[in-house]
Amino acid sequence: MKYMIAMFGSAGEMTEVQSPEWITEMIQFMVGLDEKLRESGELVLAEGLTDGELAKTIRLENGQPVATDGPFAEAKESLIGFWIVDVESEARAVEICGQIAAYSGVVELRAIAAGPPEV
Repeated sequence: MKYMIAMFGSAGEMTEVQSPEWITEMIQFMVGLDEKLRESGELVLAEGLTDGELAKTIRLENGQPVATDGPFAEAKESLIGFWIVDVESEARAVEICGQIAAYSGVVELRAIAAGPPEV
């Protein structure tokens, strides 16, 4: 079963409220988690993203794409990284999420659909 694990946060805010030691520990945890998931064969893909302050939101205006800064005007936290895992069960995916949530506070888990919904 494939799942996307999404981690939310703000790199800018993290550097303001967390100590350099905490940030180093968190990064070491993430690297170690990736290694363990790779070794177990459960990791499909993992990527960290630039801070939401560097994101662009694209909307169509008069049929033309227009880019604006940021993911959402009011959002303090945005998607900051993700994992695609292929695990035996949802329980295993939740277990992985629990480890990540120890650092991020909130993690979103979504099953990857086998295809589009039937119409």
